[in-house]
Amino acid sequence: MQRVVVYVDGFNLYFGLRSKGWKKYYWLDLLALATSLLKENQQELIQVHYFTSRICDNGRNSEDIQRQTTYLEALATFPKVVSHFGHYLEKPRLCKTCGAKWKDYEEKMTDVNIAVQMLTDAFEDHFDTALLVSGDSDLTTPVSRILARFPDKKIIVALPPNRRSHQLTKAATGYFVINETAFRRSQLPMEVQRADGYVLQRPIYWK
Repeated sequence: MQRVVVYVDGFNLYFGLRSKGWKKYYWLDLLALATSLLKENQQELIQVHYFTSRICDNGRNSEDIQRQTTYLEALATFPKVVSHFGHYLEKPRLCKTCGAKWKDYEEKMTDVNIAVQMLTDAFEDHFDTALLVSGDSDLTTPVSRILARFPDKKIIVALPPNRRSHQLTKAATGYFVINETAFRRSQLPMEVQRADGYVLQRPIYWK
């Protein structure tokens, strides 16, 4: 049985779903999705690594923060799903037309965290095949280096909706696009119970 570890680029996936207007799929069961992408009776899911950053409080997004926290706590109920966090970097913005200034935030560290985890898992022989859920070209170099160093291993890119990178897919062993059916069939239940008994509910906004 071929061992598979799945690496999910959380923001790339989120913006892919958002670009399609698929808010109804945000309550995504990553374990179910990962399992659905495997070859039945040929591959075994070892672990799912989820890479994201916690939303920064800007004084106007408390509901966004609560929805994300609820989702992260729901994912934490699955032993095979491990979340890794980057951070946001504050960046000043300037309107060239009117001169208005405002604060914006740029997500950092996700690409690095994915690359380091994949490389570590390759060296420690945790997978035969790595399934990378992302369409980010910044991951092309680590994918190329891992395959060059470990020619017996495979890295398959699973592209989120509307996310494409010719460089990344060319560097990988293979690739495919995740279809809507996979997202529709991989939703968490309306209620998810934490280990302490607290019941997490799917955000109404995502229904």
